[in-house]
Amino acid sequence: MGAGKTSVLAEASDILALRRIVHAAIDLDALGLAHLPSAASTDGVMYRNLQSVCQNYAAQGVTRLLLARAMEGRAELELCRNTVSAKSTTTCRLTASLGEMQQRVKMRETGVLQQQFVDRVAILDDILDRARLEDFVVINEGRSIDDVAQEMLIKAGWISGW
Repeated sequence: MGAGKTSVLAEASDILALRRIVHAAIDLDALGLAHLPSAASTDGVMYRNLQSVCQNYAAQGVTRLLLARAMEGRAELELCRNTVSAKSTTTCRLTASLGEMQQRVKMRETGVLQQQFVDRVAILDDILDRARLEDFVVINEGRSIDDVAQEMLIKAGWISGW
């Protein structure tokens, strides 16, 4: 939370579009933003939504997907990989200092759950530190979003160097 996943996703999509690289960019959290009538987690619905979205994109010839999501464990990462039927995946962890991420979340989340979200930043950062699911890390602090997105795409092998 607060590392800039959604912002970098959008910028990376713009960079790819300017280069005419066919792709889809999906903020996975947005596909599960709901309060369901049962006490069940929205994750199951989110992944079913992702599967439908991926099928729709595949029908249009899209074979490259950019997904934004904080993956907290290997099982979740594997579920995501299986849901999108990926032949290969590369996982990037965006990071910034804890204070910067908390400040971003505080500015973004102005509603009744603001403090819970701000408190969750440190917890999630620790979970991600321990999980070590990333293939590479990109620092998203003190630099332009364009530089961050380009670095991510280069390290992922989607575009060539600056």
